[in-house]
Amino acid sequence: MAAPTFDVFSNFQNIINGQLSDTAEKRHGINPATGEPNPEVPVSTREDVDNAVNAAQEAFITWSDTPFPERQKVVLAFADEYEKHADEFIKLLVQEQGKPLFLATMEVHGSVNYLRETTTLAESLKDQVLQEDDSKRTLLRYTPIGVGVSIIPWNFPISIFCQKLAPAVLTGNTVILKPSPYTPYTALKLGELAQGFFPKGVVQVLSGDEGLGPLLTAHPGVDKISFTGSSATGRKVMEAASKGLKRVTLELGGKDAAIICKDIDIEAVAAKVATFAFINSGQICTAIKRVYVHEAIYEQFLSAAAAFTKNIAIGPGDQEGVFMGPVQNSMQFDKVKTFFAEVGEGDLARTNGGICSDKPGFFIKPTIIDRPDEKSRIATEEPFGPIVPFMSWSEEKDVIGRANSTRMGLGASVWSNDLEEATRIAGKLQAGSVWVNSHLDLDPKVPFGGHKDSGIGTESGVEGLKGWCNVQSLFLKK
Repeated sequence: MAAPTFDVFSNFQNIINGQLSDTAEKRHGINPATGEPNPEVPVSTREDVDNAVNAAQEAFITWSDTPFPERQKVVLAFADEYEKHADEFIKLLVQEQGKPLFLATMEVHGSVNYLRETTTLAESLKDQVLQEDDSKRTLLRYTPIGVGVSIIPWNFPISIFCQKLAPAVLTGNTVILKPSPYTPYTALKLGELAQGFFPKGVVQVLSGDEGLGPLLTAHPGVDKISFTGSSATGRKVMEAASKGLKRVTLELGGKDAAIICKDIDIEAVAAKVATFAFINSGQICTAIKRVYVHEAIYEQFLSAAAAFTKNIAIGPGDQEGVFMGPVQNSMQFDKVKTFFAEVGEGDLARTNGGICSDKPGFFIKPTIIDRPDEKSRIATEEPFGPIVPFMSWSEEKDVIGRANSTRMGLGASVWSNDLEEATRIAGKLQAGSVWVNSHLDLDPKVPFGGHKDSGIGTESGVEGLKGWCNVQSLFLKK
């Protein structure tokens, strides 16, 4: 059967075995800037899951045997077509996720680049000769795992879709992508667009409610799960995967520390740190979530960061000049509000922070908390919203210990004009990604993952590709 003709954003259906597939039950997301409902989307059933897994298993037989250069061409052709629809995807992303136009534009074009860049890593997966003599030849091979399930969060529904799609299919796996119930729209459309390029059953997308994830992770026909989300849900995914010994990649929560040394340009670094704390309304796993400032410059730095924060433009993402949109959904909005119970009026006044009462939707003003108790929730938990604690330090060993005191270990940054000092501190931080004089600087060719409770395995780069492969040792007796 022919693949569906791509419909530009007026109809949202599942993609199963190369076809649009509807369901009897429907649901809808909410535009977080207005509180108004978005269009209806399917609520997938157990039968839908079974059908998708069966189709993926069948497609795996031929897709896994397709030469890498051919799979590479398909991904590149898909990226080219996706780029032609960039403006429509940007508009839809703002509507479903709430992020501002500049960030939606970065996400859409960045994800096109991710697809293309990942195709360039093919050489790393070629068969390697480990030993060879007159009697034998020993090879190291990377073979596809089988049927994958990729579970996508609501904060970056397009970029993480592409981040999971590209390595899965390039390595010869088939993949079922499950977007968040809060942001299903762009994923369904990307899946629909993909049908014009991938054989049926290779790329499928299922929309659903909170019951869909467990159906997929527990399914006996699934061989690999790639999950991005909270550490609490990641534990449940791993538990479900363990029953079938499924491979897992988990990219989970973070409590990223930024350590500010005393010899920096205070105004410039304060602006950058505030930007990396409040971008996407703080809804980034690797956003700055704790700031440790050397006591010699603490008051100056705090004042500079607060002054910058006061001028952050807040509003609906489709308005020009907006830097910070709403929190994405009512559940997260209510969670972030609980952190304000520990906040004094002085902290709110410092940045004009707090809950927005003059706008519809889920808006929270960016808020800096001045030296909270380091055992408080804001200092120890991840709010995943625009509220960030600032704390002071004086001894290097002490601040490294405080930065490492959390069970999370996703990202961290060190800011200093003394690169020797910065490198020394950075090397002792327990995090998967550590930046010096930057933050959130990601690259499709560089592995990304977490330490401790922030995840298992990596995505992106050669290591991300290998995460979708079995390692095989092939012994050839001459």
